[in-house]
Amino acid sequence: MDDTPNFPSIETSNGSTRAANRATTRSADRETTDLTTGFERDDWALILGGSSGFGLATAQKLAENGMSVCVVHRDRRGAMARIEPEFEKIRNSGAQFLSFNADALATDKRDEILAALVTEAGPEARVKVLLHSIAFGNLKLIAPEKVEPMAGRERLAERLGVSEAELSAAVDELFGEGADALQSLASLPEYPQHSFIEDEDLERTIFSMGTSLLGWAQTLLARGLFADDARVFGLTSEGNEVAWKGYAAVAAAKVALESISRSMAVELAPHGVRSNVIQAGVTDTPALAAIPGSSHLKAAARQRNPFGRLTTPRDVANMIYLLSTPDAAWVNGEVIRVDGGEHISGAIR
Repeated sequence: MDDTPNFPSIETSNGSTRAANRATTRSADRETTDLTTGFERDDWALILGGSSGFGLATAQKLAENGMSVCVVHRDRRGAMARIEPEFEKIRNSGAQFLSFNADALATDKRDEILAALVTEAGPEARVKVLLHSIAFGNLKLIAPEKVEPMAGRERLAERLGVSEAELSAAVDELFGEGADALQSLASLPEYPQHSFIEDEDLERTIFSMGTSLLGWAQTLLARGLFADDARVFGLTSEGNEVAWKGYAAVAAAKVALESISRSMAVELAPHGVRSNVIQAGVTDTPALAAIPGSSHLKAAARQRNPFGRLTTPRDVANMIYLLSTPDAAWVNGEVIRVDGGEHISGAIR
């Protein structure tokens, strides 16, 4: 069936399955260094969650600049029609490319993937960039929502001489078309009211979107697969400080991720590894679309952002690329905002 997961798969830059004779891929130009970035073809980016959003944009950006790319993703067969053309862009960049459709959270799969990476990429390959971009979390409320009537909308409808239902329909239609200024009058997001967050939901989300990064970093270090000047990146959001409804579990995961990253920045530094977290502004990704009320989050971000637009996955990929270059070697243990000034802006456009 189309929606059956298909994993793992290994692909090269031309999209074919690797043949037994790998010697042809170990040509002399593997050792060539990109004089602009300092990347070599034996420098690999290992991207966990690389079939959409930040992970995919980063894979494409790094490949365009000479880094070899290994993507781990978990998608059903039906989604591959969308994903394959994006992977083809990576192949067309000339970069070496491997992809694994497998569960990055399973220890046995992690071991299989790293063993296959060594086999396929060769003994000289090293992981220059490890990016954690896994978006698998729980979005339940903590408690039943108590919704108050929208008094302002009621009064406006009365003043205009229309029913509240008519006004609501018109406002929601215009808001859906991008009239962000109507946000305060638009219908409130609806959240599931039949189940609420439990301990197991928290544990699974914190591991999936937070602490699972540590296991990958530890395994790469133990196997001697990190480059001498490696970078580890996690992704966080403004939800690490600001409470969004339904975001409690993910927020806890992001805070845990930031803490783990700081610890790695200290303890892995002697091994040549730098660890940082990127705090992206509100970005229109599949992960954001899964959040109830995402349209309100986007509207508020566009109104608050000094540039009047949302952050894009490419904005974040550009920063990860910059931080992966030799000139950024002294950046370590930081949470770096990439949001066009959205977080610090107190103005509404």
